[in-house]
Amino acid sequence: MRAKPTIGRAEMEILHFIHDHHPVTVRTVAEQFGEGKGLVRTTVLNVMERLRKKGFLVRKQAAGIYQYSPRLPKADLLRGLVREFVDQSLGGSLSPFVAYLIEEARLTEPELADLRQMVRD
Repeated sequence: MRAKPTIGRAEMEILHFIHDHHPVTVRTVAEQFGEGKGLVRTTVLNVMERLRKKGFLVRKQAAGIYQYSPRLPKADLLRGLVREFVDQSLGGSLSPFVAYLIEEARLTEPELADLRQMVRD
């Protein structure tokens, strides 16, 4: 059985940016992460290609330039990442995650209302 692809911190930051700004080119992402994060264009390209090969991104060529977009909607991506975290890091137990939400997380009233509704459903 093939292991599910994992995602690192730099990959996650770039993936979040792409989700919020797609379709994007490597140049656009490199401009965003170059100065603040110290990533050069080739590093950004390598990260984006890794994300594409892992199935998180798709790319299309338009006017001779590759444009990258997320494969899944952001909500689906985040749900899958949380599921993976709970399964792999918490052994499938939701108790530590719920304890974190209760004790540590700074949830807004709308977020709390959403959680209550999800529990009711």
